Formats: sequence, structure tokens, C-alpha cells
Amino acid sequence: MEQKSGPDGAPEGEREEGEPEVKKRRLLCVEFASVASCDAAVAQCYLAENDWEMERALDSYFEPAVEENALKSHLETASEPEPWMETRPSSGADASLPKSRLSLRSVDLTKEETSDSTSSKTSTSENVQQEDGSMFSFITWNIDGLDLNNLPERARGVCSYLTLYSPDVVFLQEVIPPYAAYLKKKASSYEIITGREEGYFTAIMLKKSRLKFKSQEIIPFPNTKMMRNLLCVHVSKCGGLPSNTLDVWEFLGKPKHCQYTWDTQMNSNLGIAATCKLRFDRIFFRAAAEGGHIIPRSLDLLGLEKLDCGRFPSDHWGLLCTLDLIL
Repeated sequence: MEQKSGPDGAPEGEREEGEPEVKKRRLLCVEFASVASCDAAVAQCYLAENDWEMERALDSYFEPAVEENALKSHLETASEPEPWMETRPSSGADASLPKSRLSLRSVDLTKEETSDSTSSKTSTSENVQQEDGSMFSFITWNIDGLDLNNLPERARGVCSYLTLYSPDVVFLQEVIPPYAAYLKKKASSYEIITGREEGYFTAIMLKKSRLKFKSQEIIPFPNTKMMRNLLCVHVSKCGGLPSNTLDVWEFLGKPKHCQYTWDTQMNSNLGIAATCKLRFDRIFFRAAAEGGHIIPRSLDLLGLEKLDCGRFPSDHWGLLCTLDLIL
């Protein structure tokens, strides 16, 4: 892919050679715009105001300073205020830009019935957690917390699946601080570990009745421009691990119904006209060398139905995987 011009609009051909700092800043603008879903001009503004430090600039974009009178004015003029979201205009360069900050209020969203939770109850009961310990289940889901549109209702949609299936472990991507705080407050039956505390990050939820949390490890990616790292949670010791690692979807015979986890033809959240079908979200496993076996049993997509707001819980489908435990 060719980059014909930089964020300031200057053609590449007009730039002189030997400008590594300029090229670096252009790359930062592109990456910022990708994360924040804004144009390059906005990205350049925030980066310049924060000494071209990506993390500080993203923090400034997603959590801007707020004046109480501006907040009050916005809430009074909002046509349909959400019960747990405050949209706070910034006093920055352009108050019309989509610079929002979320804050949680006291409302138990996990007890609210949604169209997703109602329809999901018609699914096969084999995915519901078995209390005898012979089956292990987990959900992995990119919940797109960076998209603030209809976020409260979308969060309730995600929670309806967690309540319905009660998985042993939940792996979440693109979590933002308010989303994490909401889950920690409401999902009291889970131990929740996050990869960081600001910006956006991954989170792992452990069902306390099934798993004992021992320790965690965060492995930084030193060259990342997207605030990424590897979050590892240690819950038990299961012996040595062999090198043969399998893709669960392939192990189960490549079932068509859960092949694509990012499908812009079916999922309209991002408003992308082009049809893109990709298997971004994958599950890999390798059995312990000693002390039992884990065999994949089923794989299903979650979040396939629109909520009352007319959008899906995320632009990604979630994956529910169940495993048979042979001890």
C-alpha cells in the first residue's frame, strides 16, 4: 500500500530525504487515527499537544478534561441520556469532535433482559456449564470498547451472554476503564485481571468457584505503537506442554457457522460498505503432557443478533468454546 501524502497534506515527493522525525510523526498520526477512529488532522493535533507520545495523546483523546457547567449543559440538552454514560465535551481545540468520557452509575445491567438474552435461551443446552466438572467453557470476545456509540446497551448485550452461559473464563479485548470498572462491580463471581489500567487493554475473568487465581504476568511489547502487551494469568500447574498446538476451529472440522468472527456483510456496526469476512479471533490449544486431557467439544459464535438500539454488541462476534475434561 502506498502512502501518497502525510497527515499535513504534503505530498511525499515534496519531502526531503533525511527526515526520520517527520516520517515517525506521520506514522504516529496514522496509528492514532486508526485506534481513535478519527482523521489524521485530529490525530496530529492531539499528538502535538502531548509531545508526540502515543499513550498520553490517547489518554487525552478518550479522557479529556471537563468543566461541570459544560457537562450540565450537555446532559440537559441530550435527547436520550443513557443511564450510565456521561458524554463530556472537552475544552480542547474543537469541542465538536467526538471526545467522550464514560462514567458508571449505580444500575445492575446484568439483571436486565435484552433481546439477545431472550433469543439466546433457545440455544442448545450443551453449552451451559456442567457442575460436575467434566466440561470447561470460556468466551473470547473483542467487545470494541473504543466505539462509544450505544455502549451501555451493547455492554448489557455482552453481559447477557456471560449471565446465560456462565463460562469458567472470559477473555476480553479492547476494554476501556469504565467497562472494566462496570464488570468488576457487577460480575462479583469472577476475578478480573486487566492488562493495564488506562487507554484500552485486554482483560481476563476467572470464575471463582472453578478456578483459583495464583499470579499474573504482563509482558510488554517494546515496539508497539498500539498500546499492546501480553497478559498471562496463572491458575494451576498441569505438567509439561508439548509443542504441538492446534487451532480449535480446524480441530472441530472447520464448521462453517463459526468460520468468520469479523463479517462486515452481516455486522453493520462500523458502517463499512465493502464485504470483509475474516477469522480475526482464534482459539489455540495444546493438551498437558501429564495429568489429564482436554478435548475441544464445540465452538459457537455470540452476538449475532441486533440489540434494541439497532446495533450489535460489538463489531466482532464472540466465540464460546466448550472443552471436555478427561482426568
